[in-house]
Amino acid sequence: MTETAKTAETAEMAERQTPRRGRGERVGLSRQQILDAALGLVDRDGLKGLTMRSLGQELGVEAMTLYHYVPNKDALLDGLVEQVFTAATPALDGSADWRTALHAYATALREGLLRHPAVLPLATSRPAVTPATLDDLEALLHLLTTGGFPLGRALHALNSLAVFVIGHATAEARIVVGAEEAGGTDWLAALDAERYPLLIRAATEGTGTDDAERFAFALDALLLGFDALRSG
Repeated sequence: MTETAKTAETAEMAERQTPRRGRGERVGLSRQQILDAALGLVDRDGLKGLTMRSLGQELGVEAMTLYHYVPNKDALLDGLVEQVFTAATPALDGSADWRTALHAYATALREGLLRHPAVLPLATSRPAVTPATLDDLEALLHLLTTGGFPLGRALHALNSLAVFVIGHATAEARIVVGAEEAGGTDWLAALDAERYPLLIRAATEGTGTDDAERFAFALDALLLGFDALRSG
């Protein structure tokens, strides 16, 4: 037997002796690894590119393997929402008051949604239902009720805050206008000066056009309103 034939025979025997991984068998993954990979995939390919098969290929496993960690596609989508929302939740260790904590939460949530714009449609259509997101909601409610909010108003405050942040981020992600396009700064600056002096001035000076500044202004106003109405 030639050396080449011996090598081939040895490799074939080793392959026969190595137990094959069955369909759906665990491969040392974790739910968190799967969600991280799914978030990276939708960042790159969008929600339409996310299937159990494409995610399995991303992780180097069969699609059936994923069902040990996420029972179905809906659970995977809920996990993507969880990824963005839980990453924004501040450490609620009692070191910050409710206004400081909600300000940090809203700011971090906006930034997270803008980093992962493919998650925005999910954030607008899927409620927080995973244990991790419910744990954060419970902690935020505890923070607000401890801070003087009746439970009903605490829920109103959190829901209003989430709607505001998601809506603002959605508008920022979708409405990207060039300076010379309709609604852009150059387009506004070329309007009739007698009819639209304030719009022209704002466009020329860049006043009121910064998204982050607008968000911070509205967030401060919202939190001030919550404070005024929390127990009235």
